[in-house]
Amino acid sequence: MVLHSHMPYVEGFGTYPFGEEWLFDAAVRSYLPVLEVARDLTMTVTPVLADQLEERDVQRRMREFHVRHRVEAAESDLEAVPAELRPAAQAEAERYRHSLELLDGCGGDPLAAFAAAADSGRIAIVPSAATHAVLPMLASRQGVRLQLDAGIRSHRRRFGWNGGFWLPECAYRPGLEWQLAEAGIEWFCTDQSAHQAAFDALAPIATGAGPVAFPIDWEAVSWLWSLDGYPSDPAYLEFHSKSMQGSRLWRIGGEPYDPAAAEQAARRHAAEFVEAVAGRLAAFEANRGRRGLLVFAIDTELLGHWWSEGPVWLAEVLHLAPQRRLRLLTLPEALAEHDPEPRAMHTSSWGEGKDLRTWDSPPVADLARAARRSEPRLLRALGEGLNGDRAARAARELLALQSSDWAFLDRRGQAGDYPYQRATGHARAMLEAIDSARKPDPRMRALAPDLSLVPLLEP
Repeated sequence: MVLHSHMPYVEGFGTYPFGEEWLFDAAVRSYLPVLEVARDLTMTVTPVLADQLEERDVQRRMREFHVRHRVEAAESDLEAVPAELRPAAQAEAERYRHSLELLDGCGGDPLAAFAAAADSGRIAIVPSAATHAVLPMLASRQGVRLQLDAGIRSHRRRFGWNGGFWLPECAYRPGLEWQLAEAGIEWFCTDQSAHQAAFDALAPIATGAGPVAFPIDWEAVSWLWSLDGYPSDPAYLEFHSKSMQGSRLWRIGGEPYDPAAAEQAARRHAAEFVEAVAGRLAAFEANRGRRGLLVFAIDTELLGHWWSEGPVWLAEVLHLAPQRRLRLLTLPEALAEHDPEPRAMHTSSWGEGKDLRTWDSPPVADLARAARRSEPRLLRALGEGLNGDRAARAARELLALQSSDWAFLDRRGQAGDYPYQRATGHARAMLEAIDSARKPDPRMRALAPDLSLVPLLEP
């Protein structure tokens, strides 16, 4: 099981409805509840997420936000809602009180909770590119090197490094593995489901460059990540329907939320999931004559934030799996035990259409072109002598501009003009850092504190 933890750089860039609230809710509704039960699995912590969670002022604002807008808001609903909604209001209040206990238990620092889980051996932590850029879309080798170097450098300082890497959006193009190898990456995840036979996903891939590719099993992922997946069950808490105080009190079916019924549904779905995984692995063994490796990867934020009962489902899966003789193991453990097989890989992602259209198509062409134009513009400026604070600030603005999130949000229309304004703002700020005579602050809030410009300066 691989849980991908990521948040775009929203620290200091807006609050409600788009901005820091995303970060705060992801930490207290998802990361901490998941870490409380997680074991024998792999979790990513993208560098841009860690940059934000590491900032002490963010930690202070996160706790203040959680107390005022989550705990106290939920408690105020206990007296205000009709009797039929009171069990739901009580469940919301208890949930937020418990998440506050988890936040205080790690000293207000969610990164400490990730590190503690890794240090105890319960999970393996994997880095990603610095700002979650779609690597096949970057304009130059130097740009790819900067994303890899800045991401791995900060991850190594915070958590150490096991040689693994999460490809942002699972986006791959043939040849990318050679640059991953140059960065010291030993293995990565990919989604080849649009190009492979039914059982190929259950066997790691040996690349000619050296790194091993772990294909995720989209069939298993779709049991959750689809319109009729487990989280759509009518018994579960409806994410979008809220009280005036912001509490979620209704279930997807429209009736008042029943916490006990929802927990029962989560446990039932966990049992169904375990049975389905066992059946898929048994079919692979019968077909191929050897053990299979099923890599199930989803966004961590699905568990707890979007799907409130997700942590209950996860805990039950971890409990039931050994009873069906399913062995849970981290990807570093899998690397040591499963021999990869040589197999062709194709351009792909886990996005819409299993290609790169989410980030490179007419609806987002302006954002894609802006990022591509900005990259050689910075390289040219460095070649002409740009250095020091101006170079560092320009590089950080480029990293922020390259985030995959702006095109994703813009294409889906989920956040108004927020992603467009963020992308154009970073492009403008990069040009100002290059061309303005005024000396800029080399920092950009807390983004990429371990930045080195060397990857941009090497031929």
